[in-house]
Amino acid sequence: MGTRFRRATFASTAVALLTLAGSLAAADPAAAAATRIRLGSASDVSRTTWQGPAFTMNGDGKIIASSMTAAIDAIRGGTGSLDVVVIAGSAPGSGSPTPECDAAMALPGVNSCTSWTLTAASDGNNSQVNTDVRNAEFVYFAGGDQCRYAAWKGSTLEASVESVVAKGGGSGGGSAGHHINSPVVYDACKGSITSAEALANPYDSYATFTTGMFEWQNYSGVINDSHFRARDRMGRTMAFVARAIKDGRTSGGKAWGVGVEEGSSLLLDKNGRATLYGKEAYVVLGDHQPEQASAGKPLTFSDYKIWRLGPGQTYDFKNRPTCGYYLRSITNGIADANLYTGSPQNTCGTPGGTSALAETEANDTRTTANDATALTYPASLTGSMKSATDRDYFRVAFAAGERVDIHCAIPDGAYDADLYLLDSGGRTIDRSVNDGVGTDESLTFTRTAAGSGTYYVELDAYQGSGSSPYTCTLTKT
Repeated sequence: MGTRFRRATFASTAVALLTLAGSLAAADPAAAAATRIRLGSASDVSRTTWQGPAFTMNGDGKIIASSMTAAIDAIRGGTGSLDVVVIAGSAPGSGSPTPECDAAMALPGVNSCTSWTLTAASDGNNSQVNTDVRNAEFVYFAGGDQCRYAAWKGSTLEASVESVVAKGGGSGGGSAGHHINSPVVYDACKGSITSAEALANPYDSYATFTTGMFEWQNYSGVINDSHFRARDRMGRTMAFVARAIKDGRTSGGKAWGVGVEEGSSLLLDKNGRATLYGKEAYVVLGDHQPEQASAGKPLTFSDYKIWRLGPGQTYDFKNRPTCGYYLRSITNGIADANLYTGSPQNTCGTPGGTSALAETEANDTRTTANDATALTYPASLTGSMKSATDRDYFRVAFAAGERVDIHCAIPDGAYDADLYLLDSGGRTIDRSVNDGVGTDESLTFTRTAAGSGTYYVELDAYQGSGSSPYTCTLTKT
């Protein structure tokens, strides 16, 4: 369970487009509790092919601009625009009535965003809701109460969301909306459970689940959790994984917990690769039957395999890694120390490789630069020019004799950004300052000094700004 993201101000266009519950009830008796607000174009995009699916799994209710932009670009193939529908089980308590749509409409490639607040199980069969969903290319489930979402299992709405994904669109959500997008859902229908409670009794009455609703390709055997480290939910995810295996909710005697921290998002692409945007996320694998998991008894489960993902790191859900994890156990309800950190048990590398890094603000100075020194090459750095004065810094390391080619693809029609390479003291070694919005930048550098050295890749907003991402590719020879 979670709280829907709240904005400080109302969107006047949203108020103008509000469809009151009473008028909906007249059109569809099953929809008396439903409200609809549409932002952007009144007409849906007409297009026959899409390039997804793509999914966003967020640690809290807010839309994460960087991951949502990447999902939108993947679905539309970088051209044209698409329609978004936001599904919520309750209205925001204050602020804008459409916080998620406000965020979505600020992103490139969004034609419209329609926000539906559905407060009854019967609303899943509302004809207007399902028409809007089927005409959309991305469905975002807001934060709130995932039990309300689970009540739509078997409804027309479930089939409508699945049809969006099937045509190459996408689905996602934050907090409660993150929970509902896994094949095993901790539904919290009897209330929220803490890690201590779940480990003391994995069959606590508050540990309730829904299965068989959304089963996205490459994401089988997973149970999602949110607000992960902020609310210390590693322990309960371990208990959920043990329950999923013991109860046969997953196949093959394995289950994966996916915990995403607040302010973070996992973008799952059509090939099953998840990339972290934001702070951190965890994948928790249980690959055997629990030593003890029964009603009224504390959990015992040895050697969970845990992967921690940092900014830009990836996990391949299609070809799930067998390396890069650390081990932690639960013994009689007591967890090992340091659940959130650990040294990998082998040298196979970190999950899915570390060849990409997405920026995390604030990275506007060398002191706050994002650390890209551990990336494998060829490597990519992604971010955006969020203001007309934005600067993004990435720390890199080059060895003696290495030639490095840096090419930055700047999004068409978005902004003009300049590329600089600085030494460890901040002095400019080389730069690329081509004129024109959307013009790419490139430079080449060879380290002639002995040993290795620290450098900084800097992107500066020269003209304009926006959330469209740039991608800098670094190649060593």
